[in-house]
Amino acid sequence: MKCFVPVRLALLLPGFCLTTLSVAEPLELDPSVITGSRSASPSFDVPYSVDSINQEQIQDGQLGINASEVLSRVPGLVVQNRQNYAQDLQISSRGFGARSAFGVRGIKLIADGIPASTPDGQGQAATFNLDTAERIEVLRGPAATLYGSNAGGVIQMFSRDGEGPPRIGAETLVGSDGMSKNHLTAEGAVDDVGFVLDASRMDTDGYREHSAARRDQTFAKLNLKPDEDSKLALIYSSLEQNGTQDPLGQSWEAYKADPRSVTPNALIYNTRKSIDHQQLGMNYERYIGDATLQVNAYTGTRSVIQYLAIPKYIGNTTTLNPANERGGGVVQFDRKFYGANVHWIQPITSAPGDLTIISGLDFDQSRDNRHGYQNYNGEQFGVKGEMRRDEVDTARSLDPFVQANWAIDNWTVQTGLRYSTMEMDVDDHFLSNGDASGTKRYEKATPSISVMYAFTPELHGYVSAGKGFETPTQAELAYAPGGQEGFNFGLKPSESTQYEVGLKAQLNNTRINAAVFQITTEDELVVAGSEGGRTSYQNAGRTLRRGFELGIESQLSEHWTTTLAYTRLQATYDSDFVSGTGTNRKEVDKGNYLPGVPQTTLFAEVNWKPTDWLSTAFEGMYRSKVYVEDTNTKKAAPAYTVFNWRAQFEQKVEHWTFHQTLRLDNLLDRQYVGSVIVGDSNNRYYEAAPGRSWYAGAGAQYSF
Repeated sequence: MKCFVPVRLALLLPGFCLTTLSVAEPLELDPSVITGSRSASPSFDVPYSVDSINQEQIQDGQLGINASEVLSRVPGLVVQNRQNYAQDLQISSRGFGARSAFGVRGIKLIADGIPASTPDGQGQAATFNLDTAERIEVLRGPAATLYGSNAGGVIQMFSRDGEGPPRIGAETLVGSDGMSKNHLTAEGAVDDVGFVLDASRMDTDGYREHSAARRDQTFAKLNLKPDEDSKLALIYSSLEQNGTQDPLGQSWEAYKADPRSVTPNALIYNTRKSIDHQQLGMNYERYIGDATLQVNAYTGTRSVIQYLAIPKYIGNTTTLNPANERGGGVVQFDRKFYGANVHWIQPITSAPGDLTIISGLDFDQSRDNRHGYQNYNGEQFGVKGEMRRDEVDTARSLDPFVQANWAIDNWTVQTGLRYSTMEMDVDDHFLSNGDASGTKRYEKATPSISVMYAFTPELHGYVSAGKGFETPTQAELAYAPGGQEGFNFGLKPSESTQYEVGLKAQLNNTRINAAVFQITTEDELVVAGSEGGRTSYQNAGRTLRRGFELGIESQLSEHWTTTLAYTRLQATYDSDFVSGTGTNRKEVDKGNYLPGVPQTTLFAEVNWKPTDWLSTAFEGMYRSKVYVEDTNTKKAAPAYTVFNWRAQFEQKVEHWTFHQTLRLDNLLDRQYVGSVIVGDSNNRYYEAAPGRSWYAGAGAQYSF
């Protein structure tokens, strides 16, 4: 990837004098979406909350590194960039997933039909390649339960097909804290075969100490039509991160003293993580009469080794830490995953109106060869020591579903039923501390129904209801409470009942989506205790979430557009419960707020695009305070407001297209907590966000 470096200065040379004036593209107020109905439908006509982020919004003045850059414009979502590439983004949807200590859980992540979430519900948004994205769709509410367990919401990314004349391009981006990104691409179509090839390398020193990272991503896609009635896409992608440093969380005192600081243990044990992820997928679609057959299949591997900061000794004594002795402070696994789904979409022409029946079967399996090692060798720390864990963990799901979409006169009805299963099988090969082998199966039928009425062509109202459930992940099952050996197979899934009422309006050049919702959950999964780096979970009582979402996009004039996304969410425990035992025992009262969930979030953007060669925008984001643990007694992460500015320039000269990007984040240099680690046992709940940051980039593309 060193070949990128010489092009940096060359790409910055083209001047603005090469531009030509033209009229800006109008705002797309009614995009088509697939998520939810499983066939392309205008978002205005579907009876649930779904938003689509288009390619221009994904790329215009953005860095193309983290999905948090664009998902903040979706109401109902809270996306927190941990500034820690060892742990990935923290994403929650209407409160689902806010408790995740790493990665994304409780939300279904899908890229080109390939799950970026394992069958147990743990996902990695880092596998999304934003450089190749055509659009991202975000589904929230009861309709998401039709995507199986752990679907508190669905985030689905679609890559673009290779179309038009072949073209090649390169770009470079530099910025604060040693950030750089270099990117090569080639795409187009030759003899009706489309192709997209993409490779990038991102480096950063990180805002905080001990948070440097390097991320390499590659992507390849071929799309073709075997015959007039079918189309096929083959997709390969990879993600590689070697030695990504993990700064861990911060105590409140450490954060206030120095927001760039890290705990000494992160340095002593050199906490870090390496990832090698590769996957191959196929999407096939065939038209059979008036019906459509969709087949998707995928396979891949993921290798991870992570060095944790579990101390060798307890406190200042010479007594060995039992957590390090039992499970080890080095986690290593080699995962093989694969799956397939088959969907049949059948219009019913004999029925009045427009009726379509969709039936399908989804199968997913993830198999981990998992090992644990002590993170010391004698008095040498941060190295792989003696093996303390050796097991094979297999998670699989096999879910049939049926769904009906029916539009008749002014009414639209969508209803469906999915029978969700998730089986976790543990085969323990490390028997010196007992046999932890076992199997746990979770299963439940999850129905959903949504009804929309068109009051006028410009105003639609809908109601939606559904039931869902959320299974424990492998990480949540891994440790039994109280330091006992073995998996916590006593954990039950949390079960939710969801209701939503919404309005969708298109007034002149403005789109308005508003929804109120209520979610009641039984057996919510919460932290039971955390000792020496081992966190165990338990089922709490009930939770209650009530909220309001508002999304507005408006084309104020030919050159001005605005976006607003507002969420008000009251997420509380609806019953008392006790977590932990002994000195770790905590009483949690009914009415306490769920940690990790802000009550208010607001995103606003004003974009000015006078011509097709210039686009500039101001962004503002407000987030209210966030509690960090269940008792609500520890210092909450304070509310904050930040403003960003970006600009994108483009010039075209014959076969060449040049572009430049400028971006300033946190214009007022506000110091704030960007994300929290819920329930951290060491009281290191806080992760500082960067101060004022700058980014500048340029690129060139040649079209043949």
